[in-house]
Amino acid sequence: MKKIISVVGARPNFMKVAPLHKAFALYNSSNGNSIQHLICHTGQHYDEKMSKVFFDDLELPKPDFYLGIGSGSHAEQTARVMIEFEKILLSEKPDLIIVVGDVNSTIACSLTAVKLGIKVAHVEAGLRSGDRAMPEEINRILTDSISDLLFVTEISGMQNLTNEGVPEQKIHFVGNCMIDSLIHYLPKIELSSIGEELGLEGSDYVVATFHRPSNVDNADQLLAMTALLNETAENLKIVFPVHPRTIKNLEINGLLNGLSKNIILTDPIGYLDFIKLVKDAKFVLTDSGGIQEESTYLKVPCITIRTTTERPSTVEIGNNYLIGDRFEDAKPVIEIIMKGENKKGKIPELWDGSSASRIIQIIATTFNIR
Repeated sequence: MKKIISVVGARPNFMKVAPLHKAFALYNSSNGNSIQHLICHTGQHYDEKMSKVFFDDLELPKPDFYLGIGSGSHAEQTARVMIEFEKILLSEKPDLIIVVGDVNSTIACSLTAVKLGIKVAHVEAGLRSGDRAMPEEINRILTDSISDLLFVTEISGMQNLTNEGVPEQKIHFVGNCMIDSLIHYLPKIELSSIGEELGLEGSDYVVATFHRPSNVDNADQLLAMTALLNETAENLKIVFPVHPRTIKNLEINGLLNGLSKNIILTDPIGYLDFIKLVKDAKFVLTDSGGIQEESTYLKVPCITIRTTTERPSTVEIGNNYLIGDRFEDAKPVIEIIMKGENKKGKIPELWDGSSASRIIQIIATTFNIR
């Protein structure tokens, strides 16, 4: 039996590991339990209530290992994850670890495994924003450079890895595991009553999420953000699940009390409820990465307030508008959307709900698992 450990470090990772866990279980049911799949939660971003909601929503088992890392600087987090994860690897001696996304846990666990001679698979490999000021970009580049299997979500990832000189045999275009989760849970998502709970019945509304330091740690950007939200809220309700760093900076800069009554501030929301909100929204305002993909699949217009995106297919094929870092530049796009003249996007190739099963088949072939 081969032993594989998948690593989750932050909530966006859960949606990528959940379909892998299901695919491993399905593979084992047909192949005599030939793979032992374990889950390690580093606790890099940990809120007990929200983590439980996400694990329950996604039907993930209780993690086999919980490292309890918590918050800290990038160096502190990375170092603590490496120290604690090494103990797991030395004890469990897995044949492969799977890392997903681009958080600090991703690079920390990859480095630790590689230095112990353990193979690494990176799910969501090859994504590049071209902006090395983003910590996530450094994590992506370094993780891809040391991984043995690179599982790519979109065509740009194939091109990026080839341009970086990665051997072709390491690169596998499999589609998007996060979309696997979305497709699988759409029936349950439809049953969510979050709209009624927030008083949105019969109303057009917007979903807003902002957490990137370039937007919320800068007082001028924060002021521009609140101005855009308040102006938009003159005509539409806005649901704004507020990231802890965002609400902290709104309070520090005295902007929280100046938000429109039409802006509904909430704590972070569970997966099923959040996707229901996005699905039924008029449009999304965000600086997130994953929401660009989810809104593209759901064909909901998304306005991304960043200068770059590591997910260009959402702009080139999907419903995403990458407008740069000036919040006021969202206004003409909002006007287009409100007139119903927004672009009608398509779903990128292989975003079909079967990405995890492709990954498991490649792993089984690579390790000659029967």
